[in-house]
Amino acid sequence: MLLALTSIFTYSQNTLSGNISDAETGEPLEQVSVYIPQLENGSVTDQNGDFTLKNLPEGNYKLVISYIGFETYSTSIEINTGNNQFDYQMSPSAIEMDEVVLSTPFHKLQRENVMKVEQKSMEELKQQGGITLSEGITNIPGVSSVSTGVGIGKPVIRGLSFNRVLVYTQGVRLENQQYGGEHGLGINDAGISSVEVIKGPASLLYGSDALGGVLYLNPEKFESSGETSGDVNMRYFTNTLGYNANAGFKTSGEKLKFLVRGAYASNADYETGDGTGVTNSRFNEADLKTGLAYQAAKFKTELRYNYNTSELGIPEEIGVQNNDHDPLEPYQELSTHIISSKNNFFFKKSSLEATFGYTVNDRKEFEEHHHEEHEGEEHAEEEEHADEEHMEEEEGAALDMRLSTFNYNIQFNPQWGKMTTIFGIQGMHQKNENFGEEVLVPNAITNDFGVLATSHIHFNKSDLQIGLRYDLRSINGEESGIEGDEEYIPALRKDFNSFNAAVGYRMDLTQNIIGRINLATGFRAPNLSELSSNGLHSGANRVEIGNPDLDSEQNFQIDLALEYGNRHIEAYVNTFYNIVNDYIYLEPTGEFRELDPVYDFQQQNAILYGGEFGFHLHPHPIDWLHLESSYDIVFGELEDNSNLPLIPANRWTNTFRVEWKKRNQDYKCYAFVTLQTFFDQNKVADFETKTPRYNLFNIGVGGDMKIFNQKIGYSITANNLFDKNYISHLSRLKPDGIANMGRNVSFNLNVPL
Repeated sequence: MLLALTSIFTYSQNTLSGNISDAETGEPLEQVSVYIPQLENGSVTDQNGDFTLKNLPEGNYKLVISYIGFETYSTSIEINTGNNQFDYQMSPSAIEMDEVVLSTPFHKLQRENVMKVEQKSMEELKQQGGITLSEGITNIPGVSSVSTGVGIGKPVIRGLSFNRVLVYTQGVRLENQQYGGEHGLGINDAGISSVEVIKGPASLLYGSDALGGVLYLNPEKFESSGETSGDVNMRYFTNTLGYNANAGFKTSGEKLKFLVRGAYASNADYETGDGTGVTNSRFNEADLKTGLAYQAAKFKTELRYNYNTSELGIPEEIGVQNNDHDPLEPYQELSTHIISSKNNFFFKKSSLEATFGYTVNDRKEFEEHHHEEHEGEEHAEEEEHADEEHMEEEEGAALDMRLSTFNYNIQFNPQWGKMTTIFGIQGMHQKNENFGEEVLVPNAITNDFGVLATSHIHFNKSDLQIGLRYDLRSINGEESGIEGDEEYIPALRKDFNSFNAAVGYRMDLTQNIIGRINLATGFRAPNLSELSSNGLHSGANRVEIGNPDLDSEQNFQIDLALEYGNRHIEAYVNTFYNIVNDYIYLEPTGEFRELDPVYDFQQQNAILYGGEFGFHLHPHPIDWLHLESSYDIVFGELEDNSNLPLIPANRWTNTFRVEWKKRNQDYKCYAFVTLQTFFDQNKVADFETKTPRYNLFNIGVGGDMKIFNQKIGYSITANNLFDKNYISHLSRLKPDGIANMGRNVSFNLNVPL
């Protein structure tokens, strides 16, 4: 149906041409990015500074011009019928390029956005030496990770995690049983261009499960029209004897575009600071991402697909010491298919965007005692056929769950003068099925439906954003087991609804100071596990008992932000105060089922407060010198004055960095040293233990070099250089006294093809 509508959009051949030059010297600039975010249409300048964008619809759009070493420029431009002309002279700047924020609906630059959003390129995160994406995002102030070893990590935003943080990839929400602490992020960093983090309630934009914030993963862009490129990336990690390799290819014609990227990663058990191998922390992962796009003058469509499969060992104790890469029991087998379709229609004074996604997540968890039972069965029935033996192996999974999710997001964007408004409907249909020997959560159907309206009003030196949303969620769970048995789960029929609102104001207080204030409410309906679980969660080594009488969490948060920037220094202060009514948490009952502790879900009002503070010094004219410092702090308390669990320790990060870049981008080089201080965490929940202070020292070098006239990117990073033996407060191995990773040196090589 969408393709059939393209026939009405094939007549216009509007173009935008121009020249980009240096404001100080007047010389043309080559390889400058000229981009229209709403259309996802862009180009780069040639050696004469000239550029041309084709197949543009009529209307008013934001034009963004960016280049390393120069100030990013953003302006509104009217595209009329035929040829349009725009020339611009760029001003030099030592500040990193300002990027367009895609996780919020109006596609503003970071400094123009009403809501404060942190953004990091994947290249920046990889330079920090993290083995996985979950580890990499912890370098963003205010973001941490609940980890089970190295391969399993979940994002924590200002003390909130699990189903309170929504993950978006390929423009659709990622659903993969994220309620579990040992259920990792499930996304490979290959084929991701940048990461955006919304800190605070984003229920207005994304509905339930965005109460604590959003982790928004931007896929790599298609190639510019008429261009073809490819690259190979290889990484090696000394601590885990691990490697991570990916290769990509993309090509674009005037209207049709294609890309593909494949990746594979494998790691042995990691070693702690005292040289102990953490048994079964090993993991393997394979990933494929591909995309196809068609772009005409007033219509564009984009189809993307991601397949990810992994085997993740679940460490429980220090045991066998070897360098094998194949997981032992207990372990997880995961596979995820993500298909997304994004379609845009552009009219002269409005636009329509329709995004659809379908995700299938298969999660199997194997326990050690199941393996022993299976071997006995196999010996007793050794004359059975091979296919029957294979079936027995499949049935040997303690947990075997399939989660199928269809979601949709349709937004209409009319423009009235200086006010831009979005009307939208969003929804989700989700089915959970069990095929394993045990049932933790029952077979169930979850349906979401939400309607929203939000507007952005631009004034001379300020911006106002307001919005309202209404959501419905229904959860229907099937009966599981035999009534009267210990693990019986009754049928479940629950409905939840919520109104949410947000208002934000951004103002240029002076020429160098920006102020922001945001007030927002959010909600989160209880998930299936919290309402109806009853059984052993093999990966967590505990019995979890749900509570069907739980109410929705509802929160109100106020954010205040100040930013100062001039030619020599940038500084910021971001503070928040978050009130969460009916906060849901797990608490041990003191009882045991067989040898496993029993936990049940409780509910109580809570508050969280804190912020992030930092500065970046780059004195002129020695712009190659950078001193960066950030401090993030969060406190979480329940109404009874006890502390919330899994609140990250206060962290102070100081980085000294030098970098040299040539404006023609043929050469760059950088080096850095970083000292991270994690302070004592003495404000702990009743069933947690305190965590002492520790320091981590990291160093790195990298850049570009030419070999046989071929530019090759490289980086070498050493994390925990002095092999500190420590345990993070957010490590799920902390109760067992198992330390985090010791020294790890990573080698990275990027070869363009």
